[in-house]
Amino acid sequence: MPTILNPYLNFRSNAKEALEFYAAVLGGELVTSTFGEGGMSQSPSDADLIMHGQITSPSGLVLMAADVPEHMEWSPTSNISVSLSGDDLGELTGYWDKLSDGATITAPLETAPWGDTFGMLVDKFGVSWLVNVSAPTA
Repeated sequence: MPTILNPYLNFRSNAKEALEFYAAVLGGELVTSTFGEGGMSQSPSDADLIMHGQITSPSGLVLMAADVPEHMEWSPTSNISVSLSGDDLGELTGYWDKLSDGATITAPLETAPWGDTFGMLVDKFGVSWLVNVSAPTA
């Protein structure tokens, strides 16, 4: 098996909601386990939080996420973006359209100076996304 790099997002208490949203965007199977199910909750308030969640899309995309319990330090950051790239305009535009629901568009999905179709947004969960569709080659 080759080494795989997967985004792993952390949330304070809304990982389940975020994962359900991303599953609707990307398609595929969502599998979750809670701190309670794993016997890892340190307080009753942790029991229903997501200890690990994973979406595997039909095209092989994998996105993982978890909640960070209140007793652990959590700092949302803006130094990371999740990037979706390829040459299928319909597929990538579909992801963009779904991610745009409740998002702040920082750069609209349009033809960029380098010829690709490119856009950036911050989704309703505060996650930054880049979408790049390669320009057709002649």
